[in-house]
Amino acid sequence: MTSHPGGADTGSAAPPSSKATPLSGAVAKIMRRVTPLFAVMMMCNQLNRSNIGYAESHLEADLGIGATAYGLGAGLFFIAYFLFEVPSNVLMKRFGPKIWLSRICVSWGVVSACMLFAQGPTSFYVLRFLLGVAEAGFVPAVLYYLARWLPNDYRGRANARYAVGALVAFSVSGPLSGPLLRMDGTFGLRGWQWMFLVEGVMSVAIGVVAFFRLDSRIEDARWLTADEKRELTAAIDAEDAEHADPAGDDRRSMWAVLRDPRILLFVFVYFSVQMSIYANTFWLPSIVRDIKGTNDITVGLLSSVPWIFAMVAMFLLARIGDRTNRRKPLLIGALVAAAAGSYLAAVTSPWLALAMLTIAAMGFKSISPIFWPIVQRTVHPMVIGVAIAIINSIANLGGFVAPYGFGIVKDRTGSTQWGLIGLAVFSLIAALASCLIRENDDRDSGLSRKRESGKAAPGRYPAVGGMAAGDISAKSI
Repeated sequence: MTSHPGGADTGSAAPPSSKATPLSGAVAKIMRRVTPLFAVMMMCNQLNRSNIGYAESHLEADLGIGATAYGLGAGLFFIAYFLFEVPSNVLMKRFGPKIWLSRICVSWGVVSACMLFAQGPTSFYVLRFLLGVAEAGFVPAVLYYLARWLPNDYRGRANARYAVGALVAFSVSGPLSGPLLRMDGTFGLRGWQWMFLVEGVMSVAIGVVAFFRLDSRIEDARWLTADEKRELTAAIDAEDAEHADPAGDDRRSMWAVLRDPRILLFVFVYFSVQMSIYANTFWLPSIVRDIKGTNDITVGLLSSVPWIFAMVAMFLLARIGDRTNRRKPLLIGALVAAAAGSYLAAVTSPWLALAMLTIAAMGFKSISPIFWPIVQRTVHPMVIGVAIAIINSIANLGGFVAPYGFGIVKDRTGSTQWGLIGLAVFSLIAALASCLIRENDDRDSGLSRKRESGKAAPGRYPAVGGMAAGDISAKSI
């Protein structure tokens, strides 16, 4: 395995015939110890924020929460998420990722379990808002953690490995929630109360595990050898040095990033993606219920189908993006697939709609491991945590707009058809907007050739918008 002067591994994990280095050994340990834990935490994260989709009809029957109220409650989560994500990220840097990530996981588990005490629309709104407060900062904290523990060349693959937890959540939430909903009357609790309680307790347990498995700093990791710590720290420090602001003004660099029009472009694209994700998350079970002969169990099973196919597509696109270093065409293609699938789902029969939504999910759920490496290579490392938090928090407002909009449309028309058409329009506009993203293919090709020869490419971090832009492509390990 070769390394360039920046210190980051430039190839995939050492093949059997090559000599392993302390750096490659450290990366392999992180991939085995940290990313699976983050994947499980992400699974619980998505499970607790989206499980109300399976309880929608029960909440209406038991608590009088109609489609509009349900959509508003689903969306209020993201208002809180938007308001508290950046403060949460600031506090994470003060308390350290270990304590803060564990706190976030335990907090959202407690609030999710408390959903069993909902008595009507008002308490439903309050608990959904508090859940957003509890979860705020989780994704930026994970991305920040990976950025401080892994060299650039491995972050894309690490991002994909932890992000798969969301797809696992969507795939298992139906088969898990369906049987829990069938526990109606057990110990005097309704089925939807059991669902919130059990899935909330799961998150609390994972948060406790995270506290004992994570370390805030590389030097605190007893499971790394001294050589591994030294080389890993040197690699990341060298990359940071290549990004250093010559004037030494971190605040100026931060504001330069936040004023960059490309950041606004990233926000819009990811906002559109989040609209598709959460409209489907909260309303897919309702769409599946239109298929004749379904019940809680079959709705849960059928609702998992799009997410299973999306998981395969996400890994495939992440691998292609890592190997080619050309993620822009993949991003545009995924958005077009999301637009086409959403539109066709709106104009076909329920069974065909499920198939079309599967195509759409393969598009919009594959975008995260393609999108974030593009962002990470544009933003200065000194402000990457805050920049990611801002992009993620603003874009997550799509999680408010889409579910609430769907609820209003369904109450007024009795159908989700126009909601799906709206998603198609936003995805298509995002695909067109993504054409404005600039990828320097000649630079990437030159890097690849030089890496193969074991030499560093001069000017690896050319100036972008007044600051450096790092190459964050991830190799297979």
